[in-house]
Amino acid sequence: MLLWVAITVLTGLIPGQAIVSASGVLISLVVLRFLMGAFQAPLYPVTAGTIAEWFPVAGWAFPNGLLSTGLGLGAAFTPPLIAWVMISMGWREAFYVATPIALLIIAVWWWYATDTPANHPKVREQELAFIIADRPAAASEPEKDVFKRLIRNREILLLTLSYFAMNYVFYIFFSWFYIYLVDVRGFGLLEGGFYASLPFIVGSIAASAGGWVCDRLCKSIGPRWGCRLPGLVGLGLVAGFLFAGATATNQYLAIAFLSICFASTQFTEGAFWSGATFVAGHHTAAATGIMNTGGNLAGVLASPLVPILAERFGWLVALSSGSVFAILAAVLWLWIRVDQPLSAQANP
Repeated sequence: MLLWVAITVLTGLIPGQAIVSASGVLISLVVLRFLMGAFQAPLYPVTAGTIAEWFPVAGWAFPNGLLSTGLGLGAAFTPPLIAWVMISMGWREAFYVATPIALLIIAVWWWYATDTPANHPKVREQELAFIIADRPAAASEPEKDVFKRLIRNREILLLTLSYFAMNYVFYIFFSWFYIYLVDVRGFGLLEGGFYASLPFIVGSIAASAGGWVCDRLCKSIGPRWGCRLPGLVGLGLVAGFLFAGATATNQYLAIAFLSICFASTQFTEGAFWSGATFVAGHHTAAATGIMNTGGNLAGVLASPLVPILAERFGWLVALSSGSVFAILAAVLWLWIRVDQPLSAQANP
């Protein structure tokens, strides 16, 4: 977070001031954006590891869903706020005003949070016993080659591939939905901005709902199908509503279908992150880091591929490619067994 703050400030300071040439500005922005991505990358895996330590077994999906709820609400409401700051104060100031909030979060986290509930002064023995019940104890000696075992683990690899395929659809919305509404559906710039936020608002609700459903299912029928069912149902809805939205003739009906489609991607988030936690146990941060790498690689594919498909074959084909990836992600869940923990395997 501290490094994120530094890069955010430098993004407002360097281009056009410390560096004034056109090529220098471009290179500096590319470097700064790369570093910002690198510094933000640990956020989700570290949070998933914290959730694994702080919540009881089969209670991980809902808090992970809340994390995605925060992402969706941030994606929905930050752009208009930043646009207002840019218009009122300037584009450089838009970077500066975000830093005090981050510094406040850093201070609160450093003061109040601990890695484990056992180290927190306000956690009572009864609460701690509830949190750590039914989970394997940490190894008495450091385990060897954990990361190598994780990247070779069948379940983590399948989760990563499925998460990659699901996030292909996520990045369609993240990168191209606004442009699609303006250029294809004929909305104005401001109107398109408003409607482009709707999938993220609906998705923020679906993320928490999906996590809650996943936790309830894991407690009642076990983690294999407790995680598998939300994944299958959610991804099936993604494929269907994405195609329905792409083919809808009424522009408002298209927005409704596409909003439900994006919400369905978020409905599966808790299942993915909770599933990785069931497999990796105390190594959740490392395992979800691998899975999240796969998810972000989907952006490397989707961001350039979607406009290429749209230009050559039309937007129906471009959006329908997401349906194909959603079906692939759903099919992979049929082979994912999150009830096969890494701890049950031999430790070299």
